[in-house]
Amino acid sequence: MRREELYLTDILEAADAIQRFIAAVDREAFLQDDLLCSAVLHKLTIIGEAAARLPADFRQRHPEVEWADITGFRNIAVHAYFAIDRSIVWVAATREARELRRMVAGILRSEYPDVQLPHEPEGN
Repeated sequence: MRREELYLTDILEAADAIQRFIAAVDREAFLQDDLLCSAVLHKLTIIGEAAARLPADFRQRHPEVEWADITGFRNIAVHAYFAIDRSIVWVAATREARELRRMVAGILRSEYPDVQLPHEPEGN
């Protein structure tokens, strides 16, 4: 099993990629762009997979993060992809991924101070 800090870094990197992908895009353009929506959804799936692989005791120590919602979204994206509403993906990308990045970066700083954090994208 990989170390916790590696999964947390995966979450940061995926959240950063999402912010880069949508930096110059508004909601309507996003909803019409199949390639962009697919790329963002893929990164959200990575976030969900990394969250699911964190040990249960770690997730319990950090109840401020909605781990069950994150992994639940990943399960829907992977197993019921036809049910994904792009407007929900937009909200996850523009609001929730940014907030999750902030929380996970805080966890890494406090629990793994020796880990080099990826630089946050401009505008965050």
